[in-house]
Amino acid sequence: MENTLHEKVSKDILLKAYNHMMLAKAMADIYEENRNVTKYVHSTSRGHEAIQLATAYQLKKEDWVSPYYRDESILLGIGFEPYQLMLQLLAKADDPFSGGRSYYSHPSSRDEDKPKIIHQSSATGMQTIPTAGVAQGIKYIQDFNLQQFENNPVVVCSLGDNSVTEGEVSEALQFAALHQLPIIFLVQDNEWGISVTKEEARTCDAYDFVAGFEGLGRMRVDGTDFVESFEVMKKAVDFVRAERKPLLVCAKTVLIGHHTSGVRREFYRDEEDLTKHRAKDPGVILRNQLLESGVDEDLLKQITKKARLEAEEAFEKAQKAEDPKPETVMQHIFAPTPITEEVGTREPEGGEKIVMVDAAIHAIQEIMWKHPEALLYGQDVGERIGGVFRETVTLGKKFGSKRVFNTAIQEAYIIGSTTGMSAVGLKPIVEVQFADYIYPGINQLITEISKSSYLSQGKFPVSNIIRVPIGAYGGGGPYHSGSVESILANIKGIKIAYPSNAADFKGLLKAAYYDPNPVVMLEHKGLYWSKVPGTEDAKTIEPAEDYILPFGKGKIVIEADDKEIKKGNTVVVITYGMGVYWAKEAVKNFDGKVEVIDLRTIIPLDEELVFERVKAHGKCIVLTEEQLNNSFAEAFAHRISKNCFKYLDAPVETMGSLDTPAVPINLVLEKEMLPNAEKLSAKIEEMLKY
Repeated sequence: MENTLHEKVSKDILLKAYNHMMLAKAMADIYEENRNVTKYVHSTSRGHEAIQLATAYQLKKEDWVSPYYRDESILLGIGFEPYQLMLQLLAKADDPFSGGRSYYSHPSSRDEDKPKIIHQSSATGMQTIPTAGVAQGIKYIQDFNLQQFENNPVVVCSLGDNSVTEGEVSEALQFAALHQLPIIFLVQDNEWGISVTKEEARTCDAYDFVAGFEGLGRMRVDGTDFVESFEVMKKAVDFVRAERKPLLVCAKTVLIGHHTSGVRREFYRDEEDLTKHRAKDPGVILRNQLLESGVDEDLLKQITKKARLEAEEAFEKAQKAEDPKPETVMQHIFAPTPITEEVGTREPEGGEKIVMVDAAIHAIQEIMWKHPEALLYGQDVGERIGGVFRETVTLGKKFGSKRVFNTAIQEAYIIGSTTGMSAVGLKPIVEVQFADYIYPGINQLITEISKSSYLSQGKFPVSNIIRVPIGAYGGGGPYHSGSVESILANIKGIKIAYPSNAADFKGLLKAAYYDPNPVVMLEHKGLYWSKVPGTEDAKTIEPAEDYILPFGKGKIVIEADDKEIKKGNTVVVITYGMGVYWAKEAVKNFDGKVEVIDLRTIIPLDEELVFERVKAHGKCIVLTEEQLNNSFAEAFAHRISKNCFKYLDAPVETMGSLDTPAVPINLVLEKEMLPNAEKLSAKIEEMLKY
């Protein structure tokens, strides 16, 4: 037995693993013994230690790993100390991952001597898409030789068995298999999903589930046996490092601890089940193997005792560490952007007017010629048609299918993969085909992207551009005409642009590229080609390549007459997108009595300009294409009222679409639902009576 065991795995590694297992056990025991101190919800790795350590020991500093919330043994195995983990357990200021903002075993790390870890949420399975994005990014970097690595990087995504039933997991598996990404999906199967059994939740385990994903290799392993786990994970990692192909490893494990400190095993598990799981305790299995191979029992006892003392000392030290300062609560929502001022030439001499769609094409083209880290992907954006609105036409032909390419109908993957792509230093520009179809990607936008900078203490802001054609015109109907800015504006941690003309579009897109934060570009379909009557002004002279327009800078596009302002005979209309053209048409009826402000970006907002002009006029209308109730426009109107109250001659008014669940396809009904210049004129006339 001794020779056989040591031929498979060296004695040093076996003893290292045993020490880590005893540390993990001691930590879990201490947390349980001190429930009044460990008041924040947490999970431990009890029952999963073998497969987690076997995985961790294969990884090198060039690699990336996404542990899930039960993976503290992976963290111990790649080099984090118990004290560091306990700082997060107790939400202390020096928590190296989140600074006291996130749960235990929710890591993020750029430590040079360890595998890198992107931020991920607690939403089960959601880490698969961002982590596949890391692998996608590494493949891109190696394809274009943008960076040299000492070893081919391997990406590991760890997840629990019941999370595999999530639809977004399938999107990640599909993309990894189709594009042959260098990733291992490590599924730890303890047969429980909180209180849901495997029989209640799924038809098969992960190994059988992925049989249909052609190009995705698969392996099984007893994840409670460290020796077997080490052999399998070494084989898996070596394969992916050399062959650059994806694998799924299904590791059978047991759940010895509680689901979490709050959802306790006694709530839903009987003694028979607990006895069955405890019989496969990885620490006990490894201890028996070591004894059978001739390791002295006293040595194992010393390791166990030392691990307990180490954990106790770390816990005592962590308790004494300082809590975060209250004034740090707003830090790291956004990474600082270098784009703060308007620069470059907006109207070059002799320049020609272009439509908005060409502004997008030209801006992206200029970016991609200059920056090899930029790439573009989404549904139908590739060479054949260049987007359903021809908004990326010619780009595929110019930059090739590795830089501009089609994806499947996978909005979650399109959006969520940008997290991983950004983490490895790329700048993905992606497209959701219609605003109505952004909803499948909202989960990734909220749970992963928007929180990444904040919960990683600024280590992983997601630098991306998400292009979203939006708005109603010409009978587009209920699923191709919607407005979504209020939903997006309610997401903290993203920026939103909504340009109304070609020059602004190009300048804002350039600003978005150089901004290290996530940006959603809302692009009104009716303005792309200026085909809607009254939108000719959306065509502008094309700005020079160096033109950049910062976010948060609104513009007065129609000025009121100063004499009328002094008489109190004016109103200011605050709007964006198509609203700019309704307002421009409406003001023709009022001879200097209406001022129009184009916000240009929704997050950040140019509140300074708006408040200043509302105070000057005393009357204000916030105009939007969206349905009004509970909208961004109504919320902004409230802020205007609060900040300008003593200057107002009348309540701040809002105007938008009727509160229907969708935009009807019939043109008569569509017109009735939407605002227009005529409706706005009536509202302005009413306001001017005050």
